[in-house]
Amino acid sequence: MTTNTLTTQNLQNVERGAVQTLRDGMRLSPEFRVGLTVTLLLAVVATVGKVIVPVAIQQVLDNGGIKAGTPDLAFIRNVVLLCAAAILLTAVSSYLMNVRLIRATESGLATLRGKAFRHVHDLSVLTQNTERRGSLVSRVTGDVDQISTFMQSGGVWIIVAVGQLGVATVVMAFYSWQLTVLVVALFLPLTFVLPRFQRIVARNYLTVRERTGDTLGAISESVVGSAVIRAHGSEERTGARIDAAVDAQRAAQTKAQKIIGLTFPTTELIASITIASVVVVGVLLGVDDSITQGRLVAFLFLITLFVSPLQMATEMLNEAQNAIAGWRRVLGVLDTPADVADPGDQGVSQPRGPITVAFEDVGYAYPDGPPVLREVNVVIPPRLRVAVVGETGSGKTTFAKLLTRLMDPVEGRVSIDGVDLRDIRFASLRERIVMVPQDGFLFDSTLAENIRFGRPSATDEEIAEALTELGLADWLDGLPNGLATAVGQRGESLSAGERQLVALARAYLADPDLLLLDEATSAVDPATEVRIARALDGVTRGRTAVSIAHRLSTAEAADEVIVFDRGEIVQRGPHAELVREPGVYADLYASWSTATRS
Repeated sequence: MTTNTLTTQNLQNVERGAVQTLRDGMRLSPEFRVGLTVTLLLAVVATVGKVIVPVAIQQVLDNGGIKAGTPDLAFIRNVVLLCAAAILLTAVSSYLMNVRLIRATESGLATLRGKAFRHVHDLSVLTQNTERRGSLVSRVTGDVDQISTFMQSGGVWIIVAVGQLGVATVVMAFYSWQLTVLVVALFLPLTFVLPRFQRIVARNYLTVRERTGDTLGAISESVVGSAVIRAHGSEERTGARIDAAVDAQRAAQTKAQKIIGLTFPTTELIASITIASVVVVGVLLGVDDSITQGRLVAFLFLITLFVSPLQMATEMLNEAQNAIAGWRRVLGVLDTPADVADPGDQGVSQPRGPITVAFEDVGYAYPDGPPVLREVNVVIPPRLRVAVVGETGSGKTTFAKLLTRLMDPVEGRVSIDGVDLRDIRFASLRERIVMVPQDGFLFDSTLAENIRFGRPSATDEEIAEALTELGLADWLDGLPNGLATAVGQRGESLSAGERQLVALARAYLADPDLLLLDEATSAVDPATEVRIARALDGVTRGRTAVSIAHRLSTAEAADEVIVFDRGEIVQRGPHAELVREPGVYADLYASWSTATRS
């Protein structure tokens, strides 16, 4: 894996042709093809209706008595009524075609968006971190919306335009094969120029979509980190970063639009030359009685039907390339290997109960970096409360990520009850192992819904009971709306300590076999820490508990301490023994004791 898997995949997707991109997209969203035959038949009806007017003009001029000086009013009336009926049928067919196409595209794009969203969650934390969150959100939302806009407007246009071009060519050839050859010959050079031009435009529009993702990333970071920005008085620097991202997006969009702008005048020029040539050659053919007046006039109308799709193509190329660039970015996510994948139905579902964890010769190194863990061998038996300690960068956080399978080891294996984590279904693994992260992330909902995230079936009564067992009943009573209290986005309506209390209650309600605590009490005040420590004594009793300890008071309360240093386990044993032995733990404890007393 490279340092930026998603970016590498993007570069590879630039070389993916437009047709191949569309094929891959259709394969991933089969809903696009549902009822396509009927939609195409409606498109044919809608297209054929467009040639009725030129044909009617030809019939009136050649057969309506106009040349004889005595118009056949009955014939003209019948032709007009036939035209009206055909136009009405064309309008109804166009409406039904649009409805069917919109329904199919929305279903297909919903599937594509869902697959992209789920695949992002299947990627390891490391892979996700190679791209800014705002850019990832842009892929799943903005890029798919760009595809939606094109499929519902450009998709209709493509179907109608192709049919219109084909029908117009056939009728033109019926009226005059000589003039038809002339028209095709004049437009033939475009068929050689456009494919090469399309590749240039594709690269530029992929850059546009990437700059759009960068802009969204910069804006989302500034919104989420607004408190830090204000605290450090860095509004101007942040504004400058956003301005730079917006300017880069504008420059990329302008460059792409300039390239697109070259095509329209070219097509317009060829169309004007074509019409002038047809008039001249048509008059000459008329002199030789090779074409009638009505057919020549109808042919000029048909040229408009022939040329308009080609002229519109230059305008639609803008939307098409934007959509294809977006599709490439979405496919780039889906093509990125899910290195931490759910084995699904092929995986093992384990029964609940006491759990044994084993690290066997585990090694891990981040891409292009030195080893973070080396030959880690450790067994954590059931119902043991373990504290994992070490200096910053010693490997303890990586140990926790491997234990919860947020990442997979490069060497060796991590197992629970003798089964490799890679062989266990996610549903079973997440049920048995629950992690309480240090930041205690909360969703923008009520307190009850955030705690219920640990067990969706829990009632409000069960949630209140869990809080009581944790010793948090008085805290709950002090909230303005109890369990219905809104926590705000990212839990910002609560204090940092309160957010951590909610995260602990959520984990407790989940009732896992192994509880992993990334220093779950680090954000609370001393009084709350004492209360939580007492509650945790009951929470962890009877189950395996692993605490990534930054405060060594956590290690004092543990049954056993595992000490990491430079990616290796250098000491293991009870706190009372380790603190008396010369070594890493004694030094850490001495430093911590000095810091807490000062």
